Amino acid sequence: MLVALASFFIIQLVVVAATPLPETLSFSEQRAFTLPRHDLSPDSQTFEVKPLSTHRDSFDEPTPSFHGVRAIPTTIFRPRSIQALLDARQRSLHNSESTPLDWVQVDVPAPDVTDRHTLGQLARMTGNAYALPGQDNWYDIDGAWNISFPYGWEDPADGFRAHVFVSPDNSTVIVSIKGTTLRGPTSKKDRFNDNLLFSCCCARVDLSWIFHTVCDCYAKHWRCDNTCLFRALVQDSLFYSIGVNLVNNVTAMYPTSTIWLVGHSLGGALASLLGTTFGMPSVAFETPGERLAAERLHLPLPPSPSLYPQSYVPSYFSAPVTHVYHNADPIPQGTCTGIGSPCTSAGYALETRCHLGKSIVYDTVGKLGWKVDVRKHSIKEVILSVIEGEMPENGWDEDGHDVPPAEAEEDCVDCFKWEFGDFKDRE
Repeated sequence: MLVALASFFIIQLVVVAATPLPETLSFSEQRAFTLPRHDLSPDSQTFEVKPLSTHRDSFDEPTPSFHGVRAIPTTIFRPRSIQALLDARQRSLHNSESTPLDWVQVDVPAPDVTDRHTLGQLARMTGNAYALPGQDNWYDIDGAWNISFPYGWEDPADGFRAHVFVSPDNSTVIVSIKGTTLRGPTSKKDRFNDNLLFSCCCARVDLSWIFHTVCDCYAKHWRCDNTCLFRALVQDSLFYSIGVNLVNNVTAMYPTSTIWLVGHSLGGALASLLGTTFGMPSVAFETPGERLAAERLHLPLPPSPSLYPQSYVPSYFSAPVTHVYHNADPIPQGTCTGIGSPCTSAGYALETRCHLGKSIVYDTVGKLGWKVDVRKHSIKEVILSVIEGEMPENGWDEDGHDVPPAEAEEDCVDCFKWEFGDFKDRE
């Protein structure tokens, strides 16, 4: 069961546009570069690039290889100024002040999440965030996608790792973020971030967890202090802050490129939160609910398209995120909880289930006869048995599609047993 948790976390994308025709993006092999780690401030633009080998035996007669990942023109909301968004978030965090933001509607090429091959390629890139090229757990990808920028691999104990895939003309960049590793040098930091982002109150499951909590915000009798939670989420050890620096680096390096974010489990949640912050299409696989984390991080949410600009009503479902998961995995459904569950036994409090954007949910229980089992959480299962596996006889939905439709999780509530407020101040 514990080995089953090893792979971990992912995401979804917003389609506000009508039904434009998809475009096939072709990529050929090019040089790979390493993106050095810098803890840059959000407005910093300075870094260097170092060339790497491309893992080819000979470059005397380069043979370009092409593959197709389908993109579809999509309208998303993006803050007019990222710096203004970060400033508004800080004022909300520290002063409880709400600042109106200027949002713009932008037409961008986004992943065609209705296309089975495209989803499979994005899932394989997501799986590769756990490995380096040439390792046994590196997934083959169409053509040049095997070449990437590794990020965060210099320090073996650094939990935040990613790969950055780039098309030969630099028009499209895909950032793939690693999820949780159960056993390894990053495991401790991974679990800390899991329990901070996806638990109701500091990973306090019951009295037996009193020495395993990740913050001191419990206020007795199923009450949790909001201010304490906010402070815990802004500390430097949280992967979200590192991700902001990474995206700033990538956007500075490729200022005119289209950038997509993908990830699995914890990595998918980070891709979703960062995609929501920067207004970038994101796809997350088998991710715990990150909607509550977005609220606690004070992320300004994009407006409801039906009301803006006449009225600004924040909308969870306008986030440019597409979640992809199947219903035999208890983690994205928030059901791997309670005494005796494999997640709790392994020290993980994965209690949230509500997602931003929209969700593609594969009915592997009904269509394939799977039992709910945390071992089905791994990205390998998602790639080989779900997205690329043998299709159910009548497709994945009543219309026979090979990819289920993406739908908003409208009637979703997290942590309904808990009461949140400023209880520590009263004490």
